[in-house]
Amino acid sequence: MLTMIGAIATFERELMLERQAEGIELAKRRGAYKGRKPTAMAKGNEVLALVAKGLPRSEIAKRTGISISSVQRILRSQSN
Repeated sequence: MLTMIGAIATFERELMLERQAEGIELAKRRGAYKGRKPTAMAKGNEVLALVAKGLPRSEIAKRTGISISSVQRILRSQSN
């Protein structure tokens, strides 16, 4: 009996995931599903300008509203 209930639950879960994937695909085609907007990397120019002024990373993070690790990541990506 429990095996049957488990099988039905698994089947329903698979159907739900298929419907979700179809809905996401339709939304992407319409342009409504774009995902999360980039935040820290979008502030790259601002971070670089503040670095050029000689500000420490902690102050840059406070002024731009991003984390210190994001500041470091931006600086690393610019040095490559």
